[in-house]
Amino acid sequence: LILWNLSFCSFRHLSPEEAVEENLILNSIAWPKIPPLLPPRSINDTSDPAHSSFIILPKKGGGQWIVGDQLKVRIKMFDYHGHPKKYGGDFILARLHSPALDAGVAGQVLDHLNGTYSVVFPLLWEGSAQMTLVHPSEAVAVLHWLTYYQPDRLDYNTQFRSGSVRETTICNICLPPTQEPICDYTDVRTGEPWFCYKPKTLSCDHKISQSAGPIKETSFVNRDFFQRCVFTFYEHCEISVCNVQRKKKDCSLQGDINTAGYYYKGVWRSLRDTPVHQFNTTSAITECLKNKEIHMYGDSTIRQWFQYLLKKLDFQSSYPKSGPFFALDSENNIKVTFRCHGPPIRFSVSTIEMHYIANELNEVAGGPNTVIIIGIWAHVITFPVEMYIRRLMTIRKAVLRLLTRAPDTLIIIRTANPKDLARFEEIFASDWYIMQHDKVLRTIFKGINVHLVDAWEMTLAHWLPHNTHPEPPIISNMMNAVFSSICPGNSS
Repeated sequence: LILWNLSFCSFRHLSPEEAVEENLILNSIAWPKIPPLLPPRSINDTSDPAHSSFIILPKKGGGQWIVGDQLKVRIKMFDYHGHPKKYGGDFILARLHSPALDAGVAGQVLDHLNGTYSVVFPLLWEGSAQMTLVHPSEAVAVLHWLTYYQPDRLDYNTQFRSGSVRETTICNICLPPTQEPICDYTDVRTGEPWFCYKPKTLSCDHKISQSAGPIKETSFVNRDFFQRCVFTFYEHCEISVCNVQRKKKDCSLQGDINTAGYYYKGVWRSLRDTPVHQFNTTSAITECLKNKEIHMYGDSTIRQWFQYLLKKLDFQSSYPKSGPFFALDSENNIKVTFRCHGPPIRFSVSTIEMHYIANELNEVAGGPNTVIIIGIWAHVITFPVEMYIRRLMTIRKAVLRLLTRAPDTLIIIRTANPKDLARFEEIFASDWYIMQHDKVLRTIFKGINVHLVDAWEMTLAHWLPHNTHPEPPIISNMMNAVFSSICPGNSS
């Protein structure tokens, strides 16, 4: 049945090697399935934070907590009846935070598949832990169902014009078959597909622009499943700060925890290879970017970075509504460009300005003064993840070609981030979809010489509300991570 519903989605053809890789990726992000239940589940059968329990596990080996330890929390899920859950699959986000210190760090959630979960935090200060039950497992099952059974949840309107004649038709990668003829706009270089119903009188060559159409209602979905629940506990642990006389290894993070970094006094501190320095002045940023060409490709979350630079630096800029953008500081020989990625794009954009990122990268000479910034996620999360896997594979090929001809080119990739979801968007564009796509991006580019800006953890760990376009303090920290990748030895 899944194949039947995907039959009207057209994905780029895969080589045998790519097909094997795609299958491995799909297996790696497979979500736990919930057991069947007849009659269908009601909201009372789903996970209820009010009935669930949370325990801070004792420190391994006993003794006093110190900075660098791992704080482990055990969650036991119960439903609204007060019955313990016997299966996993809940989508939980976790963070440890201390408002007084402007400090925060994301927690790593482990699903034991039996209704219990472990959450691990690097213990860096005294604070309280907050877990958000984004979706119970039953809601995730609905989201997974929608991905494959209603992949065309959003249509795209394309405008055609010839003289005074105007027509609008629907376009998509997942275009349900009808008796109407089709315009095939598959990109000849990347093989990325895009189709439109042909207009009644005009030809396919008369396409001029595209914008998003209405979101399709999913009236058969039980919306009660999609109630975001926050449960917080404030059980503090006494933590001793490492004495300067102690060995440095005693103060380092203990154990294997995959955390990108944390906030302290509002500043992001990386736990990865590249330290994040502070570029707090215009002169520091200008000095870092002097004689650089910075090419940005992606969605509006990358455009937000471009706009940050415009505000920080006295750029001369061309600024059309949807791009492409060009900014120039002739005195310091700094050039910054932005171009949106190819379809699907939800904002209104001229047809001639929709370029696939891979094609753009193939035209870049590269070199030690060239910086490439890529971010593509916000407009693709409504589609089956196979589409995203194949798009990123195409971009990866172009990245590898660029690094082959110019190995000293710096390539920075922005991950996705959780967002504030309106009542309908939690079904249409859930954080669960975003998280799954984000896992794909990290897997695709693992082991390649690119710098990752972990927007997911930088947003999750922060105390400000989630937003597709994060608040200025978060963006400032993200841009400091970007500048630190460009100029690892510089800061204000």
